[in-house]
Amino acid sequence: YLRDKCADMGVKMYSRKIEISEEESFFLFGARGTGKSTLLDQLDFLQDATRFDLLDQDIESEFSLRPQLLYERCELLKKNDWVCIDEVQKIPELLDVVHSLIEKKKLRFVLTGSSSRKLKRKGANLLAGRAFMNTLFPLTHQELGKDFNLDLVLNWGSLPKIFSYEKDRSKANYLKSYVQTYIKEEIVAEQLVRNLTPFRLFLPIAAQMNSKTLNFSNIAKDTGVDYKTVQTYFDILTETYIGSFLNAYSGSIRKVQSQAPKFYFFDLGVKRALQNQLSIPVLPETNIYGEAFETWFINECRILNSYYGLDYEFSYLRTKDDVEVDLIIKKPNGDLSLVEIKSATHIDHRHVKHLMNFKKDFPTAQFICVSQIKHSQMIEGIHVLPWKQALKALGLLPK
Repeated sequence: YLRDKCADMGVKMYSRKIEISEEESFFLFGARGTGKSTLLDQLDFLQDATRFDLLDQDIESEFSLRPQLLYERCELLKKNDWVCIDEVQKIPELLDVVHSLIEKKKLRFVLTGSSSRKLKRKGANLLAGRAFMNTLFPLTHQELGKDFNLDLVLNWGSLPKIFSYEKDRSKANYLKSYVQTYIKEEIVAEQLVRNLTPFRLFLPIAAQMNSKTLNFSNIAKDTGVDYKTVQTYFDILTETYIGSFLNAYSGSIRKVQSQAPKFYFFDLGVKRALQNQLSIPVLPETNIYGEAFETWFINECRILNSYYGLDYEFSYLRTKDDVEVDLIIKKPNGDLSLVEIKSATHIDHRHVKHLMNFKKDFPTAQFICVSQIKHSQMIEGIHVLPWKQALKALGLLPK
């Protein structure tokens, strides 16, 4: 039914790789537009669930005034019945009631949210382990299957709705609307910042700094706020799932290392919309293309790590001499992989020279250069791999 309905609306359906357990209550976090509601509609065990959408102003108003009303609305439900509360961050006080209903009535809850900041800030009850934590992201290459086109994703991102549009103008309008909706509904409605003007100035600057080492003081000068406010703004982006930090490698090596973090936006289309660059195509063999490919690959690694529960740790390494490794992956058993990310279709010694600088520092590590070559090759003990083969070699995809 759902697939027929979506087909009638021109919306494409994709099977998601995230694994949702029906044995326990769970949170489902993720940025707006990643498909949380659509995913829940696809789950058979939730077809008869009682649902409360806090985006509905009437429902939000009722529960805001009296969170205990949830008891009455669930009075007739039986043990193990499911209840869905969408955008639960709007009323953190509801989680105390949810906790009680799980304990006393043995109900099971799905709690979705596009922001965790308000929950953390108010010290909300996160159910003390009685609910699993899940995060949904934009579509991966696996989920898109035959619809995956790398150049399209580097230009427009991979939010599900993007693949319902054929014309570039429609895609651009959607992404511009997305950015405005984010500011209106996540930032203004949730009162995450007191003064909106500097935050609006901050967003395109943050997008411009995507994948680069962050200097909070310089960003503060450009934005007209202080250092700590800029840090708070980046925290807001992470807690609304719009991006994430990539911290500097914490291990000790012979060379002096940079300790400043990098930041990567969760979706390239949204990042480009914030920069007002949607009319500028991302073309191969340009710096913009290389940065976009790096961002996409690192995001893909993080998403697969989350969906498959691999518990990998991610960082980057940069010395005072500006010798850099784009990505370091540490597995739970301590094994390390050093990864250089190149968008080129032909690779030679020039592309792997940074990796070669760290051979002595990491004698047992795996060294991989990710690229768009068609066939794998070996240069000075460094594996040069097509990106999909690299994901498998890193243990992020089934072999």
